[in-house]
Amino acid sequence: MANLLVVTGNTALKAAWSEGTVLGKTFRYQGEKMLDYLLSLMEKEKPEVLTIASVCGVLEEEERILEKYCSHLIILDRSHTSLLLKYNFPEYLPCDRAAGLVAARFLFNEKPCTVFDFGTTLTVDFLAADGRYMGGNISLGCCTRAKALERYSKNLPLVDIPESLQMEGTSLKSSIESGIVLGIIFEIEGYIKSHKENIVVFTGGDAIYFAKRMKNSIFVVCNLELMGLAIITDDYVKKNIG
Repeated sequence: MANLLVVTGNTALKAAWSEGTVLGKTFRYQGEKMLDYLLSLMEKEKPEVLTIASVCGVLEEEERILEKYCSHLIILDRSHTSLLLKYNFPEYLPCDRAAGLVAARFLFNEKPCTVFDFGTTLTVDFLAADGRYMGGNISLGCCTRAKALERYSKNLPLVDIPESLQMEGTSLKSSIESGIVLGIIFEIEGYIKSHKENIVVFTGGDAIYFAKRMKNSIFVVCNLELMGLAIITDDYVKKNIG
């Protein structure tokens, strides 16, 4: 029986079926009815283990409903952190970022890593060669920067992420686009330069977009968090189910 892995972020749900540590079919949902969407996935096939990493947490009522659709339920949020204790992550680190770092440790064993996650926020986390978490930073994601400029200024329009990019903007629109995207690129380059020995990993919704615009060698792992959940779930199954 397969396992179902779910990451719920600020604005979207990502899910994947898994066998052991191998991911199968993946899904993405953006909207307000995340629970209904998740239940629709399990109506077609009941998972052995349902593992959820939730930034916003899972309500007790939702937990009771989910337990009926799977044989075993694992919730990783601020109230359920026991399965992450072995990795020695700090308490403030959200479970979705922690899951991504579990996968990075697995993929790049005994090598230091810098992991960038491009979403609503842009997060950067650092792993030592022995897997220790060295810390990380948070700034605004690409679309969040565009929305902030439009919201908190009087005369700036909301712009989308451009496919083609100018080094210097030649209009109001292109000035905003270049300022946002190049600002993020220069930010990334600064981190990479300060940790030259590290393997660089990009994940998240805008990972491919920015990887194409970098001169450095980049590993893009779009489903890094789900891969981490697969590793955590497989470890749980081996220890508790057999």
